[in-house]
Amino acid sequence: MGSRPAPPTADNTAGNVESPSSVAGSSVTFPVSRIILTGFMGAGKSTVGPLLAERLGWRFIDVDQEIEASEGESVSEIFARRGELWFRQLEHETIRRLLDSDSLVLALGGGAIEDQRTRQLLSSAIATRLIHLEVSLETVLTRCDGTDALRPILRDRPNLEGRYARRLPLYRQSHLNIAVDSLLPHEVASTVLRQIGATSEN
Repeated sequence: MGSRPAPPTADNTAGNVESPSSVAGSSVTFPVSRIILTGFMGAGKSTVGPLLAERLGWRFIDVDQEIEASEGESVSEIFARRGELWFRQLEHETIRRLLDSDSLVLALGGGAIEDQRTRQLLSSAIATRLIHLEVSLETVLTRCDGTDALRPILRDRPNLEGRYARRLPLYRQSHLNIAVDSLLPHEVASTVLRQIGATSEN
């Protein structure tokens, strides 16, 4: 079981994100060394992330899975036992730690963007692109159909709609927004690479 997170320390990541250049084959040569995927549930972050990592020869990490592995509990269990504030603190510290790594594709949990400290950390991190995979609520419901047991919020439509409306403007503060409703995962990955100025032969 993980211990209580310590209070946050000052950010050391402020600075301008460098402009990417190109990739030769599958080896990255452009200044961007981290791609962070954000978006609502069902946007495809955990599907597109590994595709990007494979094409770039990078590592992929899902933040929620990283937290679950370190704490020995599911995210829903952590929420139930510790509460959202405790979880957001742990999530923020986990993301901060992971941002010390290069050649990384990181998928955020849907609610990470609501923490102002995390938004600031992600938007100002050097050599990092925060990318929003934008999905409509209708597509969310279609893609997540049958997963109510894992996502109880799906059974509470007013709460779901409110959460979506609250987060969408925050997601859109990302460096790049990509509408993914009509795109297959490999098409999303190709769009991300093209938009950040990367190419891949894979």
